[in-house]
Amino acid sequence: MKILALEFSSAQRSVAFVDAKPGGPVLYAGEVVRSGGRATPALAMISDVLDQAGVEREAVECLAVGLGPGSYHGIRAAISLAQGWQFARGTHLLGISSVEGIAAQAQADGLRGSVAVVVDAQRDELYVADYEISSTVWRTVNPLRLAPVTEVLAATKADQVLVGPEVTRWFGEGRVVFPRAETLGRLAANRSDFIAGEKLEPIYLRATSFVKAKPTAMTAGHA
Repeated sequence: MKILALEFSSAQRSVAFVDAKPGGPVLYAGEVVRSGGRATPALAMISDVLDQAGVEREAVECLAVGLGPGSYHGIRAAISLAQGWQFARGTHLLGISSVEGIAAQAQADGLRGSVAVVVDAQRDELYVADYEISSTVWRTVNPLRLAPVTEVLAATKADQVLVGPEVTRWFGEGRVVFPRAETLGRLAANRSDFIAGEKLEPIYLRATSFVKAKPTAMTAGHA
């Protein structure tokens, strides 16, 4: 399966092309990585990675998107690109947790044992998920949750490695690990739970709430 992977959930954004047989070997994997947040030229990165692979856009069979949590703008941008691509070409779509991508990347980077993935959730809170990682597999110990920074600090075990895109903001001994599009593409190669574009949603554990602004004197006068 020829997969185009988009991972925009952190300040380091990446696009990858992965060609792999389901349950079999990866035949090709190439990646373009850029830093710059909103200024990152997503379409140019897609063109670059496909040019490197020597394939046309029509050859892409599946788009894999990192759903976060993380940069809400970045995740939304990746989802919009994937939705438009599917609308135009009917391509398969997959949405994958970026936290799972970080765990898989930590394994690829050689980390072993008890690992906690932490991602900034704003409001003095963190997204946290605990994993046990070996050389061959990684498994979830505690699923993704929201927790105050102070709670995570208090609960950290002595033998646990904390990883994430900004982990050293809170944990000086942590290891910076970004979610990577190539790793996302490799994860997608073993999945077939395709989804319609309109059902792709960012992973966001808080309930969405809006506060209606009070009418000003001017708007009240026109009511």
